[in-house]
Amino acid sequence: MRRIAGLAAGVALLALAAGGALYHQVATAPLPPRLADISVSRVVLDRNGDLLRAFATRDERWRLPVRLDEIDPLYIRMLMAFEDRRFRAHHGVDPLALGRAALQTLSRQRIVSGGSTLTMQVVRLLNEAPTRSLAAKWQQMIGALALEQRLGKDDILSLYVMRAPFGGNLEGVRAASLVWFGKEPRRLTPAEAALLVALPQAPEARRPDRFPEAARRARDRVLDRAVEAGVLSVEDAQAARLDPVPVVRRAMPMIAPHLTSLVAAANPAAVSQTLTLDRDLQRAMEQLVAAKALQLGPQMSAALLVADHGTGEILASVGSPGLADDGRQGYVDMTGAVRSPGSALKPLIYGLAFEQGVAHPESFIEDRPVRIAGYDPTNFDLSFQGTVTVREALQLSLNIPAVKLLEAVGPAQLTARLRRTGITPVLPEGLTPGLAIGLGGVGLTLRDLTTLYASIAAGGRPLRLVHMAGESARLTPALPVLEPVPAWYVADILARAPRPSTAADAGIAFKTGTAYGYRDAVAVGFDGRHVVGVWTGRADGTPVPGMTGLTSAAPILFEAFDRLGPSRVPLPAAPGGVLSLATAGLPQPLRRARVRTESPLSGGVTGTLRISHPPSGAEVDLGLGLSRDTSASPLVVKLQGGTGPFTWFANGAPVASGAFQTQLVWRPDGPGLQTIMVIDGRGATDRIEVTIR
Repeated sequence: MRRIAGLAAGVALLALAAGGALYHQVATAPLPPRLADISVSRVVLDRNGDLLRAFATRDERWRLPVRLDEIDPLYIRMLMAFEDRRFRAHHGVDPLALGRAALQTLSRQRIVSGGSTLTMQVVRLLNEAPTRSLAAKWQQMIGALALEQRLGKDDILSLYVMRAPFGGNLEGVRAASLVWFGKEPRRLTPAEAALLVALPQAPEARRPDRFPEAARRARDRVLDRAVEAGVLSVEDAQAARLDPVPVVRRAMPMIAPHLTSLVAAANPAAVSQTLTLDRDLQRAMEQLVAAKALQLGPQMSAALLVADHGTGEILASVGSPGLADDGRQGYVDMTGAVRSPGSALKPLIYGLAFEQGVAHPESFIEDRPVRIAGYDPTNFDLSFQGTVTVREALQLSLNIPAVKLLEAVGPAQLTARLRRTGITPVLPEGLTPGLAIGLGGVGLTLRDLTTLYASIAAGGRPLRLVHMAGESARLTPALPVLEPVPAWYVADILARAPRPSTAADAGIAFKTGTAYGYRDAVAVGFDGRHVVGVWTGRADGTPVPGMTGLTSAAPILFEAFDRLGPSRVPLPAAPGGVLSLATAGLPQPLRRARVRTESPLSGGVTGTLRISHPPSGAEVDLGLGLSRDTSASPLVVKLQGGTGPFTWFANGAPVASGAFQTQLVWRPDGPGLQTIMVIDGRGATDRIEVTIR
């Protein structure tokens, strides 16, 4: 008896010692990394929390942050049914599962299952170490017991769904769902959930894009186990088996690539950033810009902004037709490029004239050749309309009335009002604002222009456009860009401006602009809620003969408004104080615009003869092939100054003549160097050499 008692005591001491050693190993096991310490892909989200773009981790893995409540509960139930039925009950190690695994190994003479719990798998994933040996398995069990003492069950599950491997450089349920199914894991079909459960067991051997049959068999085993555990009905499992396995690895979403790159670079420490963009609208606008750029021709680029002028929030920002389109220099974000706005600043000029009592929309103003402060403005088509109303002058985008009004209100006032919106106009170094800024002689970005029109649409209230969620659009001090009545006058005029033949008359106030030399074309417009800005041209600034804001940018603008759909809002009604009278009913001082009287230039003499466009030495792409191409664009040459009649020569041969022939439209026989010369009625000459492509 003493011997038995001694043996029992020895066993007890051994057990106690083993237990003490186990306790010591568990207590001294290294602390697991916190969820917040795991390197994850940085993500940029839209206003609704939908993913716009993710960036790979430093180790080039897709490991996206995800919460348990962002994953379909069906996946969690199927995961536990297949991997660890007693997950909620054990303390990291499941003796029943280990015993079953040992019996299966002994009976079949091979490893059938490892008996690992989800906690043990998390330890393996965190340590990134194999567990094929008994010693490694023991360390995994120690780690699991330690992990359970320090973390709750949901925290352990969160680590698993973040670190589980899904083939290639995919880690975590969210990355796998986006790549294999093209969607977030919030809503998964039974077949999708089962595949996500099956892949981590052998992520490379079951990659759906490489081994679809192996992936299907593994998925179906998970479905069978889900039926046994009561997670799925037999009917649901049978239907799920009919679903095809995805065989294409999708690219990770990259929506709004220019803007998401900008915000990621500005705050590299942020794991998640939220923008004001609307993902669905952004996608629609990216598709629109890409399609329209193809129609515009090779090497043509385009950019587009959509904003809510009530809040100042940018809803869509498209910097180019495609980030990877090198032929169009798609890597350049043209929403932020400084370019000429052409005539797009005229509405602010007219608004200032209304505000200062210089004119009323129905005031008369002269559109005739004139010299103002040494400046000889001409209209885009080199024609003159005579006496017109101010409303007509703005709708027709006449240059001479705009310059007259700008001279009356002052160029410095125009730039000061621009600065009230936070815009900084870019002028040539050393120059002060002059009359030319009213016709595009100033540098602005598309975002600047859209900001200006947002303020006009908001009744003259200054605001800056914002793209970060929670960012304030308010400006301090909030000085008005225009008073409400002048702002409404401008909107009312622009809502009735001539529009492209394909555009519906849908209550959109808009203005176009074409830069000098056909380098840029813009269109900006607004309804009662949205403001849209569009730029077209070549990113490298090469002239595009014949491109205008009305023909290239405006059609994109109107189609963008069409795609806004039911969110469109009508333009607001007139505020108090609006004077709705015909010219004859206006107070006498407003019947004619109060601009300085200038002596019109007479006798057809408009200054020194000069070919104003294109500049000598320019390369002009007309789309000509090796032989004459009748579908190619003609060369347009414009003249300033001189006295008619004018005679034009191309490569020494006369090609056009006339008393008012101040513009030459000529189609060359082929590409190469061309010499254009003009002689006026007094014998003055000018010539240019251009290379045609």
